[in-house]
Amino acid sequence: MNMPVQPKEPAGASIHPLAAVESGAQIGEGVRIGPFCHVGPQVVLGDGVELLSHVAIWGDTHVGAGTRIFPFASIGHQPQDLKFHGEKSTLRIGARCTIREGVTMNPGTEHGGLETVVGDNCTFLANSHVAHDCRVGDSVILSNNVMLAGHTRIGSFVILGGGSAVHQFVRIGDHAFIGGLAGVENDVIPYGMALGNRAALAGLNLVGLKRRGFPREAIHDLRRAYRLLFAAEGTLKERVEDVAGEFAAHPQVHEILDFIRDGGDRSLCIPRETKETSA
Repeated sequence: MNMPVQPKEPAGASIHPLAAVESGAQIGEGVRIGPFCHVGPQVVLGDGVELLSHVAIWGDTHVGAGTRIFPFASIGHQPQDLKFHGEKSTLRIGARCTIREGVTMNPGTEHGGLETVVGDNCTFLANSHVAHDCRVGDSVILSNNVMLAGHTRIGSFVILGGGSAVHQFVRIGDHAFIGGLAGVENDVIPYGMALGNRAALAGLNLVGLKRRGFPREAIHDLRRAYRLLFAAEGTLKERVEDVAGEFAAHPQVHEILDFIRDGGDRSLCIPRETKETSA
């Protein structure tokens, strides 16, 4: 039986004798690998990464500097996609992330660009899941048991409440908030708050805006733009153009408008009382 080869430890690194680190793995300075971890031969661990114990990392997976991964996380193993046929794909995890117990993250597939990407300073609480070909921005929080289906796009500073599920190909804009147990099947605008199953837009993420220091005037304009965008009169396309003209110099409003335009024919998460006309 061929036992995994322990690589030479870089300066300040610590690999527990009960860990299995395959030959070829790249281990940065100050990395700490606890007992019963398994690190595959293509894995790259940046400086200061810590694997507490019982962590399994496989495939072409890069973990950014300072990231901590807790027991029983499964990172970089084969995508849960029946169309996957062993094609070479990657998982990229940013710096200073926290990945708690039982989290699963999968690499990409040929149908989604062969890459799954997670940004910096993200937090993934216990048993959350990032599927193949997802792209997750910076400073995102996935609470316990959150599920991201394949090909989803999550902006920066997004918070997803416990037990929420995001349908494949859905986009969620920057600074959005998804309530616990929400089932999100349509795109959520930047700064939006979506609640319920199936999720509907329930206003703006005002708490998040205030916590991140957005000026009162900017929040006031966002609220006015929101009311105009989701009014009952006219079509969404008409309302987008009306809001663009009225808020020509407001970058946050235009971030929402650009998000809507970039979605093309994708369905948008809207307030429950809005009767939408698309054209």
